[in-house]
Amino acid sequence: MNVPTPEGREASCLLAQAAIACSNVKMKRVPALSDPALTTLYLAENEIAKIPAHTFLGLPNLEWLDLSKNKLDALGLHPHAFKNLTRLKRLNLDGNLLSTVPALPTSLQELKLNDNLLQGLEYSSFRGLSQLLTLEVEGNRLHDGNISPLAFQPLRSLLYLRLDRNQLRTIPPGLPASLQELHLGTNVIEEVREGTLNHSHSLSVLVLSNNRLQEDRLAPRAWINLPKLEALDLSYNQLVHVPSFLPRGLRHLTLHHNSIERIPGYVFAHMKPGLETLHLAHNSLREDGIDSVSFLGLQASLAELILDHNQLQAVPRGLLGLRALQVLRLSHNKIRHVPLNSICDTRVAQDSNLISTHLENNLIDRRRIPPTAFSCIRAYHSVVLEPQQGEGESA
Repeated sequence: MNVPTPEGREASCLLAQAAIACSNVKMKRVPALSDPALTTLYLAENEIAKIPAHTFLGLPNLEWLDLSKNKLDALGLHPHAFKNLTRLKRLNLDGNLLSTVPALPTSLQELKLNDNLLQGLEYSSFRGLSQLLTLEVEGNRLHDGNISPLAFQPLRSLLYLRLDRNQLRTIPPGLPASLQELHLGTNVIEEVREGTLNHSHSLSVLVLSNNRLQEDRLAPRAWINLPKLEALDLSYNQLVHVPSFLPRGLRHLTLHHNSIERIPGYVFAHMKPGLETLHLAHNSLREDGIDSVSFLGLQASLAELILDHNQLQAVPRGLLGLRALQVLRLSHNKIRHVPLNSICDTRVAQDSNLISTHLENNLIDRRRIPPTAFSCIRAYHSVVLEPQQGEGESA
């Protein structure tokens, strides 16, 4: 289908039922369209720099509009550009040059403003957007000083908020009580203060990866009012040991790429029903940093334990008690031996739930592994022992 453009030429576009897609055709302005049946308009990856007031007047039933990767800025986007789109539910403005949040239709359920030049969020930025469920403002110029504590107040239905790749030093205040998923990765967050998340009772996923967090800057009661939090990502931070006072109901804890040297005893003991996954790869764990009671509280719940790329010289203590364990990764350490009863308890005639056990790239002499070391694992091929460090090197 060819669509006439304001530049006087025709653009080759795709036409489907109630949808038009004109991406990457060097379009500089939105074409004049009048079609009450049209619900989807995809104009991504063009050179659109101006949208006048009545551009969408002929599209009263538009529900999805994608204007990502264009050249829109605050001057080129008329304040009333979206005024007539009273049924618009999804709006993508990623990858433009916007320095402020434009005036938006109150019908919106999804708004994407990633990779713009937003200089702040005011109380008026999201006025009237009480139906918004998803908001993404990743990769902008947001910091603690230009986000109003009232900015998110109108967003009474918000479930998903993405603020990655900004310059935030703390978690923004005033988050909606409805919020279920919060992404704050790749900022410069140095602390989690007590009370910041007090009203986020519905939060189930919190991502704080790629920040500057240290365990002594995590307030002991920082997570106390998050009864529904199930997934916490603290990877790529500056933690030296597994933090204490973790949320009681947590199911998935991601701590890879820190400087963790220790898993304190009883650090998970208060959890109910207990973690399902624990990721601790790329840290500084040695065998004396893991106690026999380090995994207490996870015996009936932990299914995945990732400990590769550490400094372990021995199989950690406490593994035998992890009855639900299915995946165990100990590769890329300095382990020399697999002692009897370190992974399988030969004193008990019971199969393990382990379906994947990785011990490759250690210093293990496979000839010295006791014959029954893995006797509880039903599929022996699921035990990966090759290669070991130094194997295949010439003498």
